[in-house]
Amino acid sequence: MKPLPTPWRRALTLAAAAALGGLFAGCATLNSVTSEVSSFGEWPAGRAPGTYAFERLPSQQQRAAETDALEAAARPALEKAGFKPAAEGVAPDVTVQVGMRTTRTEYGPWNDPLWWNGGFGYWRRGPWIGPSWSMSVYASPPRYDREVALLIRDRTTGKPLFETRASNESGSSATPPVMAAMFQAALMDFPKTGLNPRRINVPLP
Repeated sequence: MKPLPTPWRRALTLAAAAALGGLFAGCATLNSVTSEVSSFGEWPAGRAPGTYAFERLPSQQQRAAETDALEAAARPALEKAGFKPAAEGVAPDVTVQVGMRTTRTEYGPWNDPLWWNGGFGYWRRGPWIGPSWSMSVYASPPRYDREVALLIRDRTTGKPLFETRASNESGSSATPPVMAAMFQAALMDFPKTGLNPRRINVPLP
Protein backbone atom coordinates (compact mmCIF):
# COMPACT_ATOMS: atom_id res chain seq x y z
CA MET A 1 0.00 0.00 0.00
CA LYS A 2 1.31 3.42 -0.95
CA PRO A 3 2.08 5.54 2.15
CA LEU A 4 0.03 8.66 2.79
CA PRO A 5 1.59 11.98 1.77
CA THR A 6 3.39 13.78 4.55
CA PRO A 7 0.71 16.52 4.98
CA TRP A 8 -1.99 13.87 5.47
CA ARG A 9 0.11 11.94 8.02
CA ARG A 10 0.75 15.17 9.91
CA ALA A 11 -2.96 16.08 9.90
CA LEU A 12 -4.06 12.67 11.16
CA THR A 13 -1.43 12.71 13.90
CA LEU A 14 -2.61 16.12 15.10
CA ALA A 15 -6.23 14.97 15.06
CA ALA A 16 -5.42 11.91 17.17
CA ALA A 17 -3.45 14.02 19.64
CA ALA A 18 -6.33 16.48 19.93
CA ALA A 19 -8.80 13.68 20.59
CA LEU A 20 -6.59 12.15 23.30
CA GLY A 21 -6.01 15.57 24.80
CA GLY A 22 -9.73 16.16 25.03
CA LEU A 23 -10.24 12.76 26.66
CA PHE A 24 -7.63 13.36 29.34
CA ALA A 25 -8.85 16.92 29.89
CA GLY A 26 -12.33 15.56 30.56
CA CYS A 27 -11.00 13.04 33.07
CA ALA A 28 -9.15 15.81 34.93
CA THR A 29 -12.39 17.67 35.63
CA LEU A 30 -14.33 14.75 37.12
CA ASN A 31 -13.65 15.73 40.75
CA SER A 32 -16.70 18.02 40.94
CA VAL A 33 -19.92 18.89 39.13
CA THR A 34 -21.05 22.46 38.49
CA SER A 35 -24.73 23.01 37.69
CA GLU A 36 -27.05 25.88 36.88
CA VAL A 37 -29.82 25.67 39.51
CA SER A 38 -33.28 27.23 39.47
CA SER A 39 -35.87 26.66 42.19
CA PHE A 40 -39.44 27.85 42.67
CA GLY A 41 -42.24 27.66 45.22
CA GLU A 42 -43.18 28.84 48.67
CA TRP A 43 -42.36 26.30 51.33
CA PRO A 44 -44.64 27.03 54.33
CA ALA A 45 -42.84 29.01 57.01
CA GLY A 46 -42.02 26.89 60.05
CA ARG A 47 -42.89 23.60 58.32
CA ALA A 48 -40.33 20.84 58.86
CA PRO A 49 -39.32 18.71 55.85
CA GLY A 50 -41.01 15.60 57.30
CA THR A 51 -41.36 12.23 55.59
CA TYR A 52 -41.56 11.58 51.86
CA ALA A 53 -42.39 8.92 49.30
CA PHE A 54 -41.63 8.90 45.61
CA GLU A 55 -44.48 9.28 43.15
CA ARG A 56 -44.02 7.82 39.68
CA LEU A 57 -45.67 8.91 36.46
CA PRO A 58 -47.16 6.17 34.28
CA SER A 59 -44.25 6.46 31.85
CA GLN A 60 -41.79 6.02 34.74
CA GLN A 61 -43.63 2.92 35.89
CA GLN A 62 -42.93 1.41 32.48
CA ARG A 63 -39.19 2.03 32.96
CA ALA A 64 -38.81 0.71 36.48
CA ALA A 65 -35.05 0.07 36.36
CA GLU A 66 -34.24 3.59 35.11
CA THR A 67 -36.59 5.15 37.66
CA ASP A 68 -35.07 3.09 40.48
CA ALA A 69 -31.63 4.49 39.58
CA LEU A 70 -32.98 8.03 39.38
CA GLU A 71 -34.70 7.82 42.78
CA ALA A 72 -31.56 6.28 44.30
CA ALA A 73 -29.58 9.28 43.04
CA ALA A 74 -32.08 11.76 44.53
CA ARG A 75 -32.46 10.03 47.90
CA PRO A 76 -29.19 11.30 49.52
CA ALA A 77 -30.00 14.88 48.53
CA LEU A 78 -33.50 14.63 50.02
CA GLU A 79 -32.18 13.23 53.27
CA LYS A 80 -29.46 15.87 53.43
CA ALA A 81 -32.22 18.50 53.10
CA GLY A 82 -33.96 17.01 56.14
CA PHE A 83 -36.49 14.63 54.59
CA LYS A 84 -36.84 11.04 55.77
CA PRO A 85 -38.39 8.14 53.86
CA ALA A 86 -41.85 7.21 55.13
CA ALA A 87 -42.12 3.80 56.75
CA GLU A 88 -43.83 1.12 54.71
CA GLY A 89 -47.59 1.36 55.06
CA VAL A 90 -47.45 4.85 56.60
CA ALA A 91 -48.66 7.87 54.64
CA PRO A 92 -45.86 10.37 53.94
CA ASP A 93 -46.04 14.10 54.59
CA VAL A 94 -45.04 14.90 50.99
CA THR A 95 -44.69 13.11 47.68
CA VAL A 96 -41.67 13.61 45.42
CA GLN A 97 -41.46 13.34 41.65
CA VAL A 98 -38.03 13.18 40.01
CA GLY A 99 -37.01 13.33 36.38
CA MET A 100 -33.96 13.57 34.18
CA ARG A 101 -33.28 14.67 30.62
CA THR A 102 -30.12 14.07 28.59
CA THR A 103 -29.63 15.44 25.07
CA ARG A 104 -26.67 14.42 22.94
CA THR A 105 -25.49 16.83 20.26
CA GLU A 106 -23.11 15.69 17.54
CA TYR A 107 -20.79 18.22 15.94
CA GLY A 108 -19.38 18.00 12.45
CA PRO A 109 -16.67 20.10 10.82
CA TRP A 110 -19.31 21.83 8.65
CA ASN A 111 -20.86 23.38 11.80
CA ASP A 112 -17.96 25.80 12.01
CA PRO A 113 -17.38 28.04 8.97
CA LEU A 114 -13.71 28.31 9.98
CA TRP A 115 -13.12 24.58 10.41
CA TRP A 116 -10.87 24.19 7.38
CA ASN A 117 -7.26 25.21 7.94
CA GLY A 118 -5.74 23.93 4.74
CA GLY A 119 -3.58 25.91 2.35
CA PHE A 120 -1.32 25.90 -0.66
CA GLY A 121 2.39 26.47 -0.72
CA TYR A 122 5.62 25.14 -2.15
CA TRP A 123 7.93 22.28 -1.25
CA ARG A 124 11.63 22.20 -1.89
CA ARG A 125 13.73 19.08 -2.23
CA GLY A 126 17.27 19.68 -3.32
CA PRO A 127 17.30 21.96 -6.34
CA TRP A 128 13.64 21.23 -7.14
CA ILE A 129 10.70 23.39 -6.11
CA GLY A 130 7.09 22.34 -6.57
CA PRO A 131 3.56 23.17 -5.36
CA SER A 132 2.19 21.57 -2.18
CA TRP A 133 -1.22 21.33 -0.48
CA SER A 134 -2.03 20.65 3.16
CA MET A 135 -5.18 20.16 5.23
CA SER A 136 -5.84 20.23 8.98
CA VAL A 137 -8.43 17.84 10.38
CA TYR A 138 -11.04 19.29 12.74
CA ALA A 139 -12.33 16.89 15.41
CA SER A 140 -15.00 17.72 18.01
CA PRO A 141 -16.51 15.25 20.52
CA PRO A 142 -20.27 15.13 21.17
CA ARG A 143 -21.82 17.34 23.85
CA TYR A 144 -24.33 16.16 26.44
CA ASP A 145 -26.88 18.59 27.90
CA ARG A 146 -28.06 17.13 31.23
CA GLU A 147 -30.86 18.21 33.54
CA VAL A 148 -32.47 16.77 36.68
CA ALA A 149 -35.76 18.01 38.13
CA LEU A 150 -37.56 17.45 41.43
CA LEU A 151 -41.08 18.40 42.50
CA ILE A 152 -42.36 18.19 46.11
CA ARG A 153 -46.12 18.12 46.74
CA ASP A 154 -48.17 18.15 49.90
CA ARG A 155 -49.63 14.66 50.11
CA THR A 156 -52.96 15.74 51.60
CA THR A 157 -53.81 18.62 49.27
CA GLY A 158 -51.65 17.76 46.25
CA LYS A 159 -50.39 21.35 46.21
CA PRO A 160 -46.88 21.84 44.73
CA LEU A 161 -44.66 23.22 47.47
CA PHE A 162 -41.19 23.24 45.95
CA GLU A 163 -39.82 22.76 42.42
CA THR A 164 -36.14 22.72 41.55
CA ARG A 165 -33.91 21.73 38.67
CA ALA A 166 -30.19 21.57 37.94
CA SER A 167 -28.58 21.50 34.50
CA ASN A 168 -25.13 21.38 32.98
CA GLU A 169 -23.29 20.19 29.89
CA SER A 170 -20.39 17.81 29.52
CA GLY A 171 -18.58 15.51 27.14
CA SER A 172 -20.21 12.44 28.69
CA SER A 173 -23.62 11.24 29.79
CA ALA A 174 -24.49 11.32 33.49
CA THR A 175 -23.26 8.53 35.77
CA PRO A 176 -24.96 7.74 39.13
CA PRO A 177 -22.45 9.88 41.11
CA VAL A 178 -22.99 12.79 38.69
CA MET A 179 -26.79 12.47 38.98
CA ALA A 180 -26.51 12.43 42.79
CA ALA A 181 -24.34 15.57 42.70
CA MET A 182 -26.85 17.34 40.46
CA PHE A 183 -29.75 16.50 42.80
CA GLN A 184 -27.66 17.71 45.71
CA ALA A 185 -27.07 21.01 43.90
CA ALA A 186 -30.79 21.29 43.14
CA LEU A 187 -31.68 20.99 46.86
CA MET A 188 -28.63 22.83 48.21
CA ASP A 189 -30.60 25.94 49.26
CA PHE A 190 -33.85 24.23 50.33
CA PRO A 191 -36.28 25.64 51.42
CA LYS A 192 -35.03 28.93 49.96
CA THR A 193 -35.38 29.56 46.25
CA GLY A 194 -32.48 31.96 45.79
CA LEU A 195 -31.38 33.70 42.58
CA ASN A 196 -32.44 31.96 39.38
CA PRO A 197 -30.35 30.65 37.80
CA ARG A 198 -27.32 30.27 40.06
CA ARG A 199 -24.18 28.17 39.77
CA ILE A 200 -23.55 25.54 42.40
CA ASN A 201 -20.50 23.30 42.55
CA VAL A 202 -20.68 19.93 44.29
CA PRO A 203 -17.53 17.80 44.87
CA LEU A 204 -17.77 14.16 43.84
CA PRO A 205 -17.05 11.48 46.45
